[in-house]
Amino acid sequence: MTTSHETDRVTDSILLETIDKVRELNINQHVPLTQLVVISDQSSGKSSLLETATGLPMEHDVELCTRFATQITSRRDPESRVTVTIIPGPNASDEHKKRLSCFTFESLTIENFREQLPTIFKQANVAMGIRTDTNASDGKIFSKVVLKIEKRGPDEDYLTVIDVPGIFRNINEGVTTPEDIELVRDMVKQYIQDSRTIILAVLAGNVHIDNQEILTLASQYDPTGERTLGVLTKPDLVTEPSEKQRVCDLVLGKKKPLTLGYYVVKNRGPDETLALWKADKTLELAPWSSLPKERVGPGALRTRLRELSEQLTRREFPKICKQRLYLGTIARNFQDTVKAALNGWYSDEDGFQKLTMRLITNVVNLSDDFYDGFRMSSHLHKFQDTGDTAQPMAPNGLDLRLRDYGCNTVKELLGRTGLGSYPELEGIVCMDDTLKEPKEDAVNWIYDMYLRSRNMDLGTFGGNVFSMAFRNQSTKWDHMTKSYLSKAILLVHLFITDALNIACPDTQVKEILWSEIVEEILARYKAAMDQAMLLVRIERHKRPYTLSKGFSEKLQLAQGRRTAALVKVAGRSYKPSSPAPDDDYDDEIAVNPDAIKTASANQSNVQRTTQEIHDKLRVYYDVALCRFVDNVFQQSVDYCLLTGPSTPLAVFDQDWVIKLEAKRLKAIAGESKASESRRGILEGKVRDLTAAIEILM
Repeated sequence: MTTSHETDRVTDSILLETIDKVRELNINQHVPLTQLVVISDQSSGKSSLLETATGLPMEHDVELCTRFATQITSRRDPESRVTVTIIPGPNASDEHKKRLSCFTFESLTIENFREQLPTIFKQANVAMGIRTDTNASDGKIFSKVVLKIEKRGPDEDYLTVIDVPGIFRNINEGVTTPEDIELVRDMVKQYIQDSRTIILAVLAGNVHIDNQEILTLASQYDPTGERTLGVLTKPDLVTEPSEKQRVCDLVLGKKKPLTLGYYVVKNRGPDETLALWKADKTLELAPWSSLPKERVGPGALRTRLRELSEQLTRREFPKICKQRLYLGTIARNFQDTVKAALNGWYSDEDGFQKLTMRLITNVVNLSDDFYDGFRMSSHLHKFQDTGDTAQPMAPNGLDLRLRDYGCNTVKELLGRTGLGSYPELEGIVCMDDTLKEPKEDAVNWIYDMYLRSRNMDLGTFGGNVFSMAFRNQSTKWDHMTKSYLSKAILLVHLFITDALNIACPDTQVKEILWSEIVEEILARYKAAMDQAMLLVRIERHKRPYTLSKGFSEKLQLAQGRRTAALVKVAGRSYKPSSPAPDDDYDDEIAVNPDAIKTASANQSNVQRTTQEIHDKLRVYYDVALCRFVDNVFQQSVDYCLLTGPSTPLAVFDQDWVIKLEAKRLKAIAGESKASESRRGILEGKVRDLTAAIEILM
């Protein structure tokens, strides 16, 4: 069974190989590519380090190998072999490209490569037009073409490093000129100036770091040291204890710290056999043995270089192969899906067979469930039933079955979706929907509350008592509303992630795009939740009041029914001679007015006030509940989450893509310069980019 780590490694290898193919087309002259570049002063042990890092034998006495850049690549393959080719320079003519394409060494073994290395470099110099005879007057000393050495094998891990000529200060009469010094410096700068380049600065451990120009040069383009990795070589030549401590201080980050840190490596010497080098115990001795193991030795360095290469490529790959038009197309497809989901235009071909995609249906069902739950359970105490709130039932219970279907579907969806898969929602939503049933007998609770709050009155109560009663009775509104909004947010979040998967099948682009928009999406979720909590505070903590004419009508109805109950108790019943078909009573009541007076007189001021508070609270609670639930749905769910201008569904749209800054756009989709200025582009540049796109497809 293939593990997730192995799958990621395969994916990274494919991406890295694609990057190399694009690099060979010189696309880096148009779009900066991810790369690891080795730079150094002369005689710092760079050639030895390359052999250590790549496992390829590099002859240290082949001086001309430093006259051009060398790309060394390791790739995993069932067959072991080494291939050497030349990548033309960015301005090479078609004729020169054709001539360089004839230079190739294929299917070499490691030993063949070692034996033929002098010949390989000599022929490469000739093909590149580099002067090999110090007495010759024609030809150049350095070239901008790249020698590519590719090593394949079943045990190889993917790694690509680019070696550039070492910086030098002294002129070699008859060989180099002052112009060559600047040419090499410019070549090094060209490779390290882009933010996508990891700089491997090779530093001789036996030379004081302040005397090594290469780190100063690297700091010009990486002032914070975020993409520079220092490699300290020749630890066996560091003899003085103070100098050893100086090197250790660098590795431990005590001096000239780099974000990527320093590594200590003992390379194979010019006259040292491979067996002797492998048996060398220098790094096992103090003080090197006291350094962190992950910072010492060729194995640790190779592991770190591979990790950096994979991380850099995975992060930067979308930046070189996508354009604003591509991102805009993704945004348009996403918004088309949003529109269909909000209007209920479901089509199985568009992914709506998945339950999470049926957004408006899920939200409506959830909201119906919220309304029903609020009516049944949001009050802290059960009101006394006066018989004025009977709910009509549809024929054969059809409405109930539809409601159960909708509620159960949403519950099933939310039940199998935990927040563990969406940690970004923590702190915004609360999925705890546990709720206690309303307590019995609101009348007794109001009676006790009134006794604790009454003043010198004659059976009346002030607004403060009523406000306190309503605030207490609506205690559960906060929790129930937060639970409802949390579920609505989760439904929207599930939809966005699934809709984005459909609109953007490219996993790499989608991950980077998501990292760009998720912060704003979460902010809009929070705004919806804040709006709901504001509505809770307004309803529960303001002075209870309503302009609804329904309040007066329902209150009169409740009071009339209470009076009717007194009449029924005080009167006597008899069968009517011709009962009305819609009469609510089995019997008609014969009333003695004096008996009604007696029944009313038996109530104390406290009892009568308690009943009055109860009836007003019950009617007002019903009015406020309907108003509140509707406001929460309209303002927090519909307006904030679904259809308003600040809905999270609108974060990623074509306007967002159009307004995206160039730097951020490249960070997501890697728009090339060709797409920014299509008119007037050189024909050769168009061909290069077209060829790159064909590779990337």
